[in-house]
Amino acid sequence: MSKLVFNRPTDFSLKQKDMAFQTVAFNAIKDLPYSGIFHEQGLGKTKIALDLVVYWLEKKDIDTVMIVTKKQLIQNWKDEFRRHTFLSPKVMTNNVRENYYILNSPCRSIITNFETISIEKERLKHFLHLRNVAIIIDESTKLKNPESKLSQNFFELSQEFKIRTIMTGTPIANRPYDIWAQIFFLDQGKSLGTNFREFKDETDLKNTLSNDEVERDDFESSVASIFGKIQDFCIRETKKSCCIDLPEKKYWEIWCDFEFDQKQMYQNIVEETQLLIQKNGEVILDDQDASLKRLLRLIQVASNPRLVDDSYGLISGKEKKLDQLLNEIISRGEKVIVWSSFIENVNYFCGKYKKYGSVKVHGSMNIEDRNYSVKRFKEDNYVKILFATPQSSKEGLTLTVANNVIFYDRGFNLDDYLQAQDRIHRISQTKICNVYILMIKESIDEWVNVLLEAKQNAAWLAQGDIKLSNYREIADYAYGDLIKEILKKGGNNYGEQD
Repeated sequence: MSKLVFNRPTDFSLKQKDMAFQTVAFNAIKDLPYSGIFHEQGLGKTKIALDLVVYWLEKKDIDTVMIVTKKQLIQNWKDEFRRHTFLSPKVMTNNVRENYYILNSPCRSIITNFETISIEKERLKHFLHLRNVAIIIDESTKLKNPESKLSQNFFELSQEFKIRTIMTGTPIANRPYDIWAQIFFLDQGKSLGTNFREFKDETDLKNTLSNDEVERDDFESSVASIFGKIQDFCIRETKKSCCIDLPEKKYWEIWCDFEFDQKQMYQNIVEETQLLIQKNGEVILDDQDASLKRLLRLIQVASNPRLVDDSYGLISGKEKKLDQLLNEIISRGEKVIVWSSFIENVNYFCGKYKKYGSVKVHGSMNIEDRNYSVKRFKEDNYVKILFATPQSSKEGLTLTVANNVIFYDRGFNLDDYLQAQDRIHRISQTKICNVYILMIKESIDEWVNVLLEAKQNAAWLAQGDIKLSNYREIADYAYGDLIKEILKKGGNNYGEQD
């Protein structure tokens, strides 16, 4: 296939210099047919990716590089192209007519989103047959479920791309097996095998691991072997390993008490949940199971009883602490991001704290309004607080104008937690970062805390951040037993602890 001829010469120079660890990463993968950039959040993966774009277009037999990202990150990528290169990417959306002209023009770079790839799959097959195209997938954990239609579409197109690169700071988004589909897109199973069900069974963080030593040893060995199988084409640096000078990140666990009516409501839901997710005295839990939706109601009540009963008009346990904490932070002249998994919380608190010039970001807002909120938070000194859901703004954003984050509540997803806290702990941050976690005593919050810690430890092991010997020193499988205790606290026994 002959290389496309462009009428005007392209300026392949770069506007910004790399940091040393970015240069090492670039050199390690620039000539590989496929690769993964798994540097921790905040370490400038976008800069590495743009260096690759320019190198491939100038030095390799590549006509076009396609960046695939989430819809809300397209503007961020456009900004980064302008900041680092002289390229002017085209943007493909769900407008199939405009996409037709883009795919039939000699453009060097294209930015699009995951959903558009599925919409344009058949036309893309023809495009990829006629052009030499490289692809960079940003936030590749979007493909973590190999059985989803989205992932299947990407698998189908994979071999048509001349060069394939994926990138994310959290390749283990929630459980170790999340990495399988991302790597399968690159190598079709050469490193981690072609059988996802088998891989999942070997690397699943099951509730039974605390009571089965043989199963636990097999799990730990399987997870510890993952990075060794992909390290020839995947690069990973953490903030510690690349030795960049970032301020300290401090964690503060803030324990709160139930408000009386809130406690009664929580107690009632515990009793209902006991009947629904236990079988023969055992708690039946799985990340894909409907039982987690039952536990989510407990998280909602511990967070804000209004989420399940809009007639609740009292001040809940966490809300009192939040008020104190916000006053303390703002009195220091600092900005803060408050994370909640629930849109209703974001709307409620944004209205309540208008006196601090609060703004909000959540999934029910359109992209333009989200971007405007972020712009105001970053540029307007009057705006002190950003209320946001991790699902809508945990990735791609640099919010180092703040040095405080508060997790008003947390769900079961590790990626939501890690990505959200590192919006502030990134290159360009100059202040000590505070991560505040609000939790209700003797509630589902305790289990979520232990579960997320277990997931993070397993992720570190799978990503090669720690050795197996280190993992065994810190591993804690208590989450399997703790959830049983949490659900035993219904009825009179729990109600007497006032």
